Amino acid sequence: MFQRDEPVLLFAKLISRLPFKVIYFISYFFYLFAFYLSKYRTGTVHKNLRQAFPEKREAYIADVARQFYRHLSDLAFEVIKAHSMSAEAFKERCSIVGADALEAASRERSRPIIVLTIHQGNWEWMLHSVSQHLGVPIDPVYKPLHHKGWNQFIHEIRSRFHSRPIPMKQAGRDILKGKNGFRLFVMLADQTPAEGERSYWVPYLNKEAPFYLGAEKIALLTQYPVFFAQCRRLKRGYYELEFKALALPPYENTKDENHHPIIDAYVSAAQAAIYEQPETFLWSHRRWKRSRKSDD
Repeated sequence: MFQRDEPVLLFAKLISRLPFKVIYFISYFFYLFAFYLSKYRTGTVHKNLRQAFPEKREAYIADVARQFYRHLSDLAFEVIKAHSMSAEAFKERCSIVGADALEAASRERSRPIIVLTIHQGNWEWMLHSVSQHLGVPIDPVYKPLHHKGWNQFIHEIRSRFHSRPIPMKQAGRDILKGKNGFRLFVMLADQTPAEGERSYWVPYLNKEAPFYLGAEKIALLTQYPVFFAQCRRLKRGYYELEFKALALPPYENTKDENHHPIIDAYVSAAQAAIYEQPETFLWSHRRWKRSRKSDD
């Protein structure tokens, strides 16, 4: 079934069975290799950090970059570990803040919530920790990976505990079907839209970047509340997830192409989260590889 990728899956599943002490021991050497030897995307990381923090000295940029690679290495192995973690482990290692506001916006668990987040902290652990703390189904919207083996592995992780991953291309249709009851549709909304797809350009970390409009369109059509989920790293292997309301219905669809208040609120919350804990954001992601001129 996955003949060529089967060794990758088997190796990852084997790693996931190791205790955390061993996982983090391996992670440290992975960090040394990625940062000092292979210099994995160090140019991109430095460029992104310098853009986001133009007022900071070079020593600050270098320190955040080093901390980022330590976190990235831990994150890679924490994601693998998620394949075999128990429900209790997810609940213990990721606490929740703002759950009351989430449930109130859902009218005491009577309607779904759209949750927007960014590539910060540990977004994979976040999904299952929320499910365990709140006892609510999670429907993560995802962009399939190009590597079939890793895509299968990540899909298995996201499908645990009755979660139902939704491919990005099917998300709108799936959500619009109308699910009764308290569900969370989670979207990593800081991904770069595909070329040719309609985007909303907005200043983001001191440079214009395109954002998907899909989440806002779905919110306007469904009248579902929209929340931002900020994932903070408390210490190695432990996180805190805070829910913040971005928009609450009723919404008025003005059909103004230059007016996207939900996306604006999301970008503002995203920037605040990044500036609060920059070392845990995915700086190796080439978020600004496109320019507005190429879309005109």
